[in-house]
Parts: sequence; C-alpha cells; structure tokens
Amino acid sequence: MSIYAEEKLISQARKLAADYRRTMGKPLPGVSNEIALHDAIRLLELIPVDKSVGGYDAIDPNREDKRIQIKSRTIFDDNVGSQRIGQIKLDQEWDSVVLVLMDEEYEPFEIYEAERDELLEFVDKSSSSRAKRGILSVSRFRIISRLAWTREDGLEPEIWDNQA
Repeated sequence: MSIYAEEKLISQARKLAADYRRTMGKPLPGVSNEIALHDAIRLLELIPVDKSVGGYDAIDPNREDKRIQIKSRTIFDDNVGSQRIGQIKLDQEWDSVVLVLMDEEYEPFEIYEAERDELLEFVDKSSSSRAKRGILSVSRFRIISRLAWTREDGLEPEIWDNQA
C-alpha cells in the first residue's frame, strides 16, 4: 500500500470516528488506537514493529532503537484529568511510553513521552491498585512525562532530539 493510500485511509477513519461519535453518542471502538499509532509513528519518525513482538509498538532509529509503547486518548471535553489511558504493559520489554492526545476530530494535539524508569518508580511508590496494574490517568501521565510534540510547534527539540 502506498503512503498516499495509508494517509487517505487514516483521514477517512478520523472522519468516520468523529461522525460516529456525534451520531451515536459514543466512540467507535478501536479506531482511536489505530489512528494514534499511525500519528505517533509519522510525527515522531518512528519505525513500526511487527505485532508479534509484544510490549512495544515502534522503535526510534535515531535514539539507538529505543522501544516505544504507544497509547492514546481522545479528549472530548476539558475534564482531561479524570480520563484514563490504556493499561501499560509493565511486565514486558519497552523503554518508554508515548501518549497521543487527540481532539474530538481525532486529530493529535499533544504527544507526551515517559521513560520506563519514571513510570516504574511511580508505580512502586503508589498506593493505588490501578497504578500497580499500569492504569494511569491522563493527568498523572502528563505529570510523569515530558511533552514531546504539539500541534502548534511540532517536535520539542530539547526533549525529542532525533532531528539532528
């Protein structure tokens, strides 16, 4: 499949997901994860890995093949703090987790990255049973992580230095 065809399909998926939510009042299951995976790989210049690898979704060839787990959350209102991200696979091999935040049109507006050590340290210190299972809120992930990309500014050079 050509890159053009892939971009066109993702664009159509964004529109379908947004229209479905507006019409049905609930999100279309599974679509946001696929869109976010595509966006993170494209915007952060990552290389996808085979699904059978497990534990991570992509590698960053510009940062010594760093193994990256990709998560997503579509924000439909301003109450970002109470929303949760998908369960982080704590027991598998990965180096960092990237969280793609998308607006109601399923367009990315921010991407955050948290290192494995930082996440595991939080989980170890937390008294929350959810955190111990790798389930975090968007607001907690933002606190632990660093902003890697924004819609307005693109990649944050002091954090994401693979543009050199």
